[in-house]
Amino acid sequence: MGKKVKKEVEPPPKDVFDPLLIESKTAATVVLMLSSPEEEVLAKACDAIYKFASKGDENKVTLLGLGAVERLYKLISHEDPIVRRNAMMVLGIMASNHDVKKLLRELDVTNALLSHLVPEDVVIHEFATLCLAQMAVEYTTKVQIFEQGGLEPLIRLLDSPDPDVKKNSVECIYLLVQDFQSRAAVCELNVIPPLLELLKSEYPVIQLLALKTLEVISKDRGTRIILGENQGLDCLLKILETNEFNDLHVEALAVLGNCLEDVHAMQLIQQTGGLKKLLSFVGDSTVPDIQKNAAKAIAKAAYDSENRKILNEEEVENCLINLLEIDNDGVKVAASQAISAMCENLSSKRAFGLQGIPQLVELLSSNNEEVKEAAVIALANLTTASPSNSSAVAEAEGIEPLVKTLNAQRDGAVANAAAVLTNMATQEPLRLSVQSHGAMSALTEPLRSTSSPVQSRAALAVAALGCDADARAELRNAGGLGPLVELLHSKNEEVRRNACWAVMVCASDELTAVELCRLGALDILEEINLSTGRKNNFSEAALEKLLDNSLSQKYSQMGYLSSSNVITDGFYDYGQIKPGIKLLSLEELSMQELTDRRAIIFINAKPQEDVLAVEEKPQNSSYEQTTLSPSVSRKSSREKSSLMVSPVEEKQEPPGRSSFSKSSSKEKGLRKGKGKKEEEKIIDVTQIISKVQDEINQENAQWQPPPDFILLDYIYDASKTILPLTTTREQVVALAQFVADKMGGAIERDKLHDFSWELHISEIEYELKSNVVPIGKVKKGTFYHRALLFKVIADRIGIGCSLVRGEYNRAWNEVKLVDDSPQGVTGLLLPPQEYIVDLMFEPGFLMKQGSAEADQYKRI
Repeated sequence: MGKKVKKEVEPPPKDVFDPLLIESKTAATVVLMLSSPEEEVLAKACDAIYKFASKGDENKVTLLGLGAVERLYKLISHEDPIVRRNAMMVLGIMASNHDVKKLLRELDVTNALLSHLVPEDVVIHEFATLCLAQMAVEYTTKVQIFEQGGLEPLIRLLDSPDPDVKKNSVECIYLLVQDFQSRAAVCELNVIPPLLELLKSEYPVIQLLALKTLEVISKDRGTRIILGENQGLDCLLKILETNEFNDLHVEALAVLGNCLEDVHAMQLIQQTGGLKKLLSFVGDSTVPDIQKNAAKAIAKAAYDSENRKILNEEEVENCLINLLEIDNDGVKVAASQAISAMCENLSSKRAFGLQGIPQLVELLSSNNEEVKEAAVIALANLTTASPSNSSAVAEAEGIEPLVKTLNAQRDGAVANAAAVLTNMATQEPLRLSVQSHGAMSALTEPLRSTSSPVQSRAALAVAALGCDADARAELRNAGGLGPLVELLHSKNEEVRRNACWAVMVCASDELTAVELCRLGALDILEEINLSTGRKNNFSEAALEKLLDNSLSQKYSQMGYLSSSNVITDGFYDYGQIKPGIKLLSLEELSMQELTDRRAIIFINAKPQEDVLAVEEKPQNSSYEQTTLSPSVSRKSSREKSSLMVSPVEEKQEPPGRSSFSKSSSKEKGLRKGKGKKEEEKIIDVTQIISKVQDEINQENAQWQPPPDFILLDYIYDASKTILPLTTTREQVVALAQFVADKMGGAIERDKLHDFSWELHISEIEYELKSNVVPIGKVKKGTFYHRALLFKVIADRIGIGCSLVRGEYNRAWNEVKLVDDSPQGVTGLLLPPQEYIVDLMFEPGFLMKQGSAEADQYKRI
């Protein structure tokens, strides 16, 4: 061992063996001596081992390997007090080694150690508590100490006259109260008074451990009440006021922060002037940990509304704003979090808006992601339901860094940046400014996030910003519609609801609605709305909005078009389909062979010059298109040639046959004046240009339905004869008679079955070799043909009406008309009444909605 151990014995009786002097320089020999039956040998062996073990962890491992721990464990219960004390000393210092602690747990020494905490030698108390404190870092030992009743003797030893016993005991208690069972038990065992007494100790380590223990147990409300009853708050404030205790200020603030969560404690501190002192202390301090803990304490307290009111009265806002300026990331984070908590108080929110927003905006450019996240969370809370604060963010040039924060690393930063932009978007000037910084493009990545809060906030931001066409176009071009549609599948109710909201807003224009449908939004929304658990108000509204921009699908699926659903060219009536069935496009339907299914009636009343313009220069359209008739194509080609040869003439005359003939004459004059070579050169150039142009047109031309010139004439005639009528009622009646006249006239009710409209439609289909029929071709139409034609013409000339599909080929139009005032009453404004328009039996007859005759018309 490096030091000899001598064994001296008194002269034995004559019948006893003479004494020997034993010396040893090896640890193994001394460990063997721990099995001696002689107390003196045991005491001196323990003493020697203590000195050897104190020299380092390597020696402890050596002793462990020699079996010293098992022998020492037996000796701590030896009847000789000196042996017992020395053995406890060795075990206490050896317990700092991990392997030794492991063996001690296996030997289940806690009960034996606790048995020595009764009144006994103070040295035994010191090393028994030391051993317990070393072992209590492990959860299983904590449970054992608690279950074996160790808390009570440990708390009793806090009053020990020996500082080492106090230190070890309070350290052990500190470790034990990390577990909630012990934390609840110490309060009942009246631990607060002795802990407060330890704060007066002359040893800083004891004070520190006492404060740490108080911080843990003061998380429970019951403990905080007892702490206040024992003048603990005053004790903590005195520590903060004492400069020589500056090494304890951080922990004291932590305890005080827990206490401030209680309104009673907060009121008590305010009444005694302690809160003002505390805020002043924080403002004067230059220690980052103190500033950080103070901000955390304020944040904890601010979760209670009464506490927020008290803090606002003490002008805590100035303190927190000043902390934002401290050059320490931890302080900035804590101050931002405290501001977030205080924002629930409207007065505080206004105060921060006036002073704190520029500092928070500046923190958005921090390289520290935690600082950035805390700052943007504070801004999100500040701008919620506060237009003035939203404007302040814009004035502080916060839009650009907020948009950049949408690509931050932390989900919390991204989600709350989206929330701030959403809050700002409630004001049109700010919304336009946010859009100008590319916010919609930046939201594409957050929409792809795997975090539900990010997905939810991003979708909400899209809904807030997407009310402008330019913003929707930006999102569409940035590829944001795809991930938005994917969010409709989300199992998270909030994400799904906000995604539906965003789709509803984005479906406001035709191009975006068509793209959303192409991406499958319509099918997903239909599926959602079929589920009672997944559907919501926004899913139903989104579906309706999509259908409003795809009226063919809407009418086929829902059987209803409102007066605001204006039928435009490209619309077609496929007939009733079930939800979930995909409606083929008009182009796809036109490519199908003739079948015996019902005819598909389509609308295309484009004027002839519009058709020619489409062939001249193909344009994007949301409607599927088809090839033009040969005659129109030939005419179009002639017009193109004339326009290319004579651009001057083009300005004077509209394109047509006359311009073609004039340009031809001019071309002849040109040939006479320029000579044969010039003439051939012009003809060659013209032919080349025409050929190239035809190739481009053939390659780029989109499919269009054939023009319905008959329908165009109907609309023209109706505009000329019906629009001049003075009242809407007269216009409705005249239009009904007009439509009936074009579709076979009035039919007697009892001869309805003789009205062979089916044969007529079949003949048209056979003539066209297609199931797709232009409505102008229909000369003998039944209910649904007439109602569709009525709606089409009414929409074109400005008469508001709806189109409703019934059963058995029924359909009808509903109009709202104001009845005349009762006889003898003048100036009475009556609400409009809804009427069903008869187009079959007495064309122009108006049946009040809900009347017997109206119901009969729908059912016949």
